[in-house]
Amino acid sequence: MTGLVMPDLDRAVLARRDGIVHALRAIVPGEGVVADPTSMRVYESDGLTAYRQMPMVVVLPETVDQVSRVLAYCHAEGIKVVPRGAGTSLSGGALPLGDAVLLSMMKFNRVLDVDFPNRVAVVQPGVTNLGITRAVEERGFYYAPDPSSQIACSIGGNVAENSGGVHSLKYGLTTNNVLGLEMVLMTGEVVRIGGRHLDSEGYDLLGLMVGSEGLLAVVTEVTVRILQKPETARAALIGFPSSEQAGAAVAAIIAAGIIPGGMEMMDKPAIAAAEAFVHAGYPLDVEALLIVELDGPAVEVADLLVRVEAIANTHGATECRLSTSEAERLSFWAGRKAAFPAVGRLSPDYYCMDGTIPRAALPLVLRRMGELSQTHGLRVANVFHAGDGNLHPLILYDANIPGELERAEAFGADILRLCVEVGGVLTGEHGVGVEKRDLMGTMFGEDDLKQQQRVKCAFDEKQLLNPGKVFPELHRCAELGRLHVHGGALPHPDIPRF
Repeated sequence: MTGLVMPDLDRAVLARRDGIVHALRAIVPGEGVVADPTSMRVYESDGLTAYRQMPMVVVLPETVDQVSRVLAYCHAEGIKVVPRGAGTSLSGGALPLGDAVLLSMMKFNRVLDVDFPNRVAVVQPGVTNLGITRAVEERGFYYAPDPSSQIACSIGGNVAENSGGVHSLKYGLTTNNVLGLEMVLMTGEVVRIGGRHLDSEGYDLLGLMVGSEGLLAVVTEVTVRILQKPETARAALIGFPSSEQAGAAVAAIIAAGIIPGGMEMMDKPAIAAAEAFVHAGYPLDVEALLIVELDGPAVEVADLLVRVEAIANTHGATECRLSTSEAERLSFWAGRKAAFPAVGRLSPDYYCMDGTIPRAALPLVLRRMGELSQTHGLRVANVFHAGDGNLHPLILYDANIPGELERAEAFGADILRLCVEVGGVLTGEHGVGVEKRDLMGTMFGEDDLKQQQRVKCAFDEKQLLNPGKVFPELHRCAELGRLHVHGGALPHPDIPRF
């Protein structure tokens, strides 16, 4: 695994592997425990395939009681647990550990209830993102967040990473569309937060859980908001002679008070790859392509499209096509949805990054990324959620050429540092995982990181859930609770201490 450093293996746990497997099979009988190396091979990585590690054992529970008993057993025995959804994570969030139980939640795959009057659906975490829409679309509803991997990614994984999608600009990320969770703590305790109501009293634990990357609890049920499909949806396909001009147009559209349902951007390499892959009719003589979708009442959509076209023209657009049918609108999106696999035509391997910047910084960042491409000697294709500044540069490399993976990692790290430098953040929707873990110090100070780890300690004092992810330096919970004593005097002596 290149130079990635993970927690040391617990040799005492590995020495007990046979007994652990036997105990887990008593909790999850039948085919619920996978222990032979050949069958476990499919779990050795998630979507970030540059990093691989065989798990100690894989468990596939089917009931909440089984999840609770597995976690309680592992807690009592001091065994690490790595939760996993569909394995589409692009940050290494589901990377196994050699001395840990890999807990796959993909047998939790049922839609439990659809409540149309309250506009919610209750689903298990293994239901795919698109599966929720499929369950409600007959009545004219849908689930708004739509990652490009929505056909495969699970809603439980979406909760773990706070996933977004092409329509998150207007309708929000996962955190804006989840109303309630059932989850199991590392001790085995089953907890419910939120529900079908729109707001909860007390601390916002739901907001804490969404995006917690499997470090705090294992989700066993999700209550999501479903929306009624808008009356009309139309898209504009706009070509520009440079990425900088396209980026400036994005900022201008938002500044004009127009909030599209989605606003995506692709640069020339990505356009060519997507067009060759799906034949969406994309122009090949432009350097950048914007897809801008407006939805709502037909009259409003028609007016907004005219305004968007005018703004684009003032920023040098060379081509603008407005969809005239639902089939044409879907064809505009077909290439964007297939862009990631399509880029596989350009290079044997690519490294998909994820960072977020202020929209106004788009022209600067795109220019700087071009300069970094020259510096590192690697090509980059850009496909991203332009409306909310969520970048997805695809760094092209060949893993069979010695040193290229390391150069790709260095290139990606420079892109993320650039995002932070211009006022952005390290991730928009892929999470930190192991990919960005060692860059957390570029965005957070030591005290910030320790405070975040104190939250982890409140949920998982033994640090058994998904260790080695998110935090660049692990601390025991007792260490985080220590006081700094100067000159023999405790700070704030008036505060009661226990």
